[in-house]
Amino acid sequence: MRNYLPYLGALLSGALGVLAFSPFDLWPLALVSLLGLCLLTQHASPGIAAKRGFAWALGLFLPGLWWIHVSMTLFGGLPLPAAFFLVALLAAYLGLYTAAALWLGQRLMPSPVLRVLLVLPTLLVVADWLRGWVLTGFPWLWFGYSQLEGPLAGLAPILGVQGISWLLSFSAGALWLLLRRNRAWWPGLVALALWAAAFGTGFIQWVSPTQSSRFALVQGNIEQSLKWIPGQLELSLERYLGLTLPERSAEVVIWPESALPASEQHLAPWLQQVDALMQERGQSLLTGIVSRPSEEDVYNAVITLGQSPDPYGPGHGNRYYKQQLVPVGEFVPFGSLLRPLAPFFDLPMSSFSRGGVEQPDLDAAGRHFSVAICYEVAFPGLVRANMKPDTDYLLTVSNDTWFGQSIGPWQHQQIARMRALELGRPLIRATNNGVTLVTDEKGRITASLPQFEEGVLRAEVTGMSGLTPYARFGSGPLLAWLGLSLVIAGVGCRQRDRAWSLEKKSLFK
Repeated sequence: MRNYLPYLGALLSGALGVLAFSPFDLWPLALVSLLGLCLLTQHASPGIAAKRGFAWALGLFLPGLWWIHVSMTLFGGLPLPAAFFLVALLAAYLGLYTAAALWLGQRLMPSPVLRVLLVLPTLLVVADWLRGWVLTGFPWLWFGYSQLEGPLAGLAPILGVQGISWLLSFSAGALWLLLRRNRAWWPGLVALALWAAAFGTGFIQWVSPTQSSRFALVQGNIEQSLKWIPGQLELSLERYLGLTLPERSAEVVIWPESALPASEQHLAPWLQQVDALMQERGQSLLTGIVSRPSEEDVYNAVITLGQSPDPYGPGHGNRYYKQQLVPVGEFVPFGSLLRPLAPFFDLPMSSFSRGGVEQPDLDAAGRHFSVAICYEVAFPGLVRANMKPDTDYLLTVSNDTWFGQSIGPWQHQQIARMRALELGRPLIRATNNGVTLVTDEKGRITASLPQFEEGVLRAEVTGMSGLTPYARFGSGPLLAWLGLSLVIAGVGCRQRDRAWSLEKKSLFK
C-alpha cells in the first residue's frame, strides 16, 4: 500500500491545481500543485518520475476537463460510463506530455539544482506547447491562465501566458530546493525578484486609448436541445431581433456564435431586411452564423450588417470564417468510421470547413475588430496573428451552451481575457447563455451578464492602439530564454562533471 501513496499524492496534487483556475480563482494553488509535482518526482528515477508525473497530470486533467462530458451525455447520446472513459482517455493522452517532460528532465540532467530551475520549467512549457499543437492541439489548463487575478499577470504582455507558466515552474523548483537544502536560499531570492518585477510591469501602460464605442451584446439564452428542432428558427429570429430593437443608443450590436439556427444563404432575404433596418438606424450588427456558400463548403462565420463598408449580400467581403475547428464538434477525424458508432460523432453542424489565414479585421461603425470564434481564442498564436496594428478591439463570440452549468465556460472566459492582457486590446465577448462580458485592455472585467439569463449587456468601451511586447515579438523572447536556459544547464553540468573528475584524480594521487 505504501508504494501507491506517492501516486495518490500526485493525483491529489494535480487535482489541487484545478482550483487555481476559474471559477475558483485560488491562484496560489497553482504554485502549490507544481511544488507537489517537484516533491514527488525530483528524488526518483526517470521511470518513476514519469509515472508520478503522469498521475499528477491525470489529477489535473480528469477533474479539470470533466465538463466535456456534458456535451457527450446530454447532446451526444453517450451513457455516462462511456463519457467517463473518453474524458479519461483524453486526460491520459494529455498526461503523456507531462510524463515525457519528467522523464527527460531526470534522464538528461543529474544536477537537481539545474534540473528544477532551468531544465524542468523549460520542458513543462514545451510539453504545454506540444499539447496545444499536435493533432490540431488542445491548449487548455495552462497554469499561466490561473494567474490572471494574481501578481504575475503583468508578465503576459511581455512573454505571453507561457511566460507566466515558466515562472510558476521555476518558483516551484526554488521552493523545492529551499525545503530540501537549507543553504539553497539564492533561487528563492531570484524567484522573489522575478515576482516583484512581474508585479511591477503590471502597472506599465503599453497601449494608448483611441475613441470609445457603445456596444449592446445580446444574450439569447436559447436551450441547445431546442435550438435545431423544427419551428425554433422563427422563435430565435424573434428573440434576437426583439432584444435588439430597443437598443437604439448602441453603435455596435453583437449576437453570439451561430445565433440563428439556419444557414446564411437560407436566411439571406431576412438578413437583407435586418441590414436595411440597421442602416436606417445608423448602427452596425455583428453576428455569428453558419455560412454555406457551396454544397462542399460550410463555415462557422461572423458577418456584418448595417453600417459597414460593404453592402450586405451572401459572400460580401466584411466577414470572418473560423480557422481552428473543434475536433469532433466541428470536424470528425476518420468520420466515415466514427460517425456510425454513436450519435456523439454526428452532432449537428460537425462538418465545417476551415477559414483561410490572414483574414482582415471586420469593420463596423468605423472600428476594427479582430475576431476569434469560440475555441479559437485558446490559441494565443492564432489570435496574435489575426490582430492588426490598427485593430481597436478583440471580438470573440461563443456558444458554451453545450457544457451546461459546468466549470468549462468559466475556464473559457479566463482564457479569452488573457488574450486581451497579452495583446493590449479590450475584449468584447458575446455568448448565447454566458459568460457574456467586456474587459479593458488588461483583461479586467468591466461589465458582464449573469449566466442562463436572457438579456442585453450595454457597455461603452474605449479602443486601444499600439503594441505590447508580446503583440510585437510573440513567443520569440520566451523561446530564446528557454533555449538559453538549456544551454546554461548543459554548460553548468559539464563544469560540475569536470570539477568532480579533477577531485577524483587528486584523491587517487
